[in-house]
Amino acid sequence: MPATVPRRHFVPQQIDVSDFAPLETLYRTLLFRPIDSIEQLDRWLEDFSELTSVVDEYASRRYIDKSCHTDDEAIKRRYLQFVEQVEPRIKPMVFQLQKKYLQSPYVEQLPQRFAMLARNWLADVELFRDQNVPIETEITRRVTAYDQINGRMTVRFRGQDLTMQQMARFQEEPDRLTRREAWEAAARRRLVDRDGVESIFDALLPLRHQLAQNAALSDFRAYQWKANKRFDYTPQDCLRFADAIAETCMPVVHRLDHQRMLDLGLEKLRPWDIAVDLKGRPPLRPFDETQIDVFLDRTREIFQNLSPDLAADFDALRARGNLDLQSRHGKQPGGYLMPLEESRQPFIFMNAAGLQRDVETLLHESGHAFHHLAVSREDIVFLRTAPMEFCEVASMSMELLGSEHLGVFYDPPEAARARRNLIEGVIRFLPWMATIDCFQHWIYTHPNHDRAQRCRVWLDLMDRFGSKLDWTGWQTVRESYWQRQTHLFRSPFYYIEYGIAQLGAVQLWLAARKNRTAALQRYRDALALGGTRPLPDLFAAAGIVFDFSEKTLRPLISSLEEELNRLPR
Repeated sequence: MPATVPRRHFVPQQIDVSDFAPLETLYRTLLFRPIDSIEQLDRWLEDFSELTSVVDEYASRRYIDKSCHTDDEAIKRRYLQFVEQVEPRIKPMVFQLQKKYLQSPYVEQLPQRFAMLARNWLADVELFRDQNVPIETEITRRVTAYDQINGRMTVRFRGQDLTMQQMARFQEEPDRLTRREAWEAAARRRLVDRDGVESIFDALLPLRHQLAQNAALSDFRAYQWKANKRFDYTPQDCLRFADAIAETCMPVVHRLDHQRMLDLGLEKLRPWDIAVDLKGRPPLRPFDETQIDVFLDRTREIFQNLSPDLAADFDALRARGNLDLQSRHGKQPGGYLMPLEESRQPFIFMNAAGLQRDVETLLHESGHAFHHLAVSREDIVFLRTAPMEFCEVASMSMELLGSEHLGVFYDPPEAARARRNLIEGVIRFLPWMATIDCFQHWIYTHPNHDRAQRCRVWLDLMDRFGSKLDWTGWQTVRESYWQRQTHLFRSPFYYIEYGIAQLGAVQLWLAARKNRTAALQRYRDALALGGTRPLPDLFAAAGIVFDFSEKTLRPLISSLEEELNRLPR
């Protein structure tokens, strides 16, 4: 059934959002409307919020269409028309409206829940430069080209044309020759576009550096720190987090790798040996990739086991058709949750291929959806979005909490095996996060580096935070392994959030093992706060600590390793 869209009061129902002219009239109406009382400020904010919701939802739907059909030129043109012709003209208007709000003497009379809005908008106003708008448009064009390259990647393997996500299934096959042939086929395909992808990245770097220079900042890291509203931690805190990961996680990773080598009877681990079951059991296949309804039914059962309220939220998401889950040709890789702000509904995009990782991805993105639904009662769109570090707590917590109920997909031994894989994945993820984050710190504080220097730094980080694999014959793949991390292209510096949130999610999961009802209630209460509290306060509301120093990390890693030791291999 269609989502129920709240009735508009300010934006005409039939407005064409692809045409800037009627939008400009509305933005100018707000810009020149007098605000002479707190009541007028309230009305102004409501109208600005409504206009923003309408425009945001239109942009989101164009992005979703482009993601689902990267090979459709008409859809691409509609997306780029908005990105190139409309969005750049909206940004200066929004900047002026943010300034108008910050300059109003009545802002101080607004309720406490608006306090974060002023802080966030002040950062936006301080960053905004007219000359950066066309640069941002060009960045979007380059990133779209990267998405198209990824969307058209397919491999002819054993008589089938398969997406890269579908090729990943073979890495769990017990037959080592199958794994190797599949891995090598996918690697060769990526190498075809290696230079093209690197050229896109080379073009992005000076554009991003120019954004920072135009805003009178030293480098893009400083720019993005402010753009991401990182008020509660510094770049140095992130680098110390990486040091703590090297100290606490890497010894565990090396122990796990050594045990894997022994169990598989190998002298060295190769890149195609890292996902296969240690005992040669068939891959976990929670559902047939063609049976998405089965996938959805069983995931819903997990939520019902956790909380009927979560199941009801998932039912609403499904009933409104806000899902595109199946992997297919021409579809952008990866997964995301896209908020539809006017409809106050979330949309989940992913590429399911019948893997256990698909279950984890849907649990993850559903956590984001629950977060969005929890704040949907807030009428002012600007107050709905929490800091991303907490948004990822919402999603990562669902992976861990849901792992307790994987029996809906498997028999007990397989469910335990899936849980073990997830716990081990948490431990292994943190070093990968540190690799990507440290790579970005170096890239953007060395804006004049060349490809060879970038490659050396990448390989050094792989040595520091990676498994000790034998890459003989495939060094070129190792050198360009970073290219598959889409965040480096689409969302620069957006990766540390996952690491910080992972620690919060582990804390919440441990709390739920003691009292699930209380932990879930605090989780949902914290989600409902949206963007009305600072990051440490949101963590506290969920009953967890905002800290990613070694003091917090070490006992959490110990708890995860203890859980691994309890679970059968």
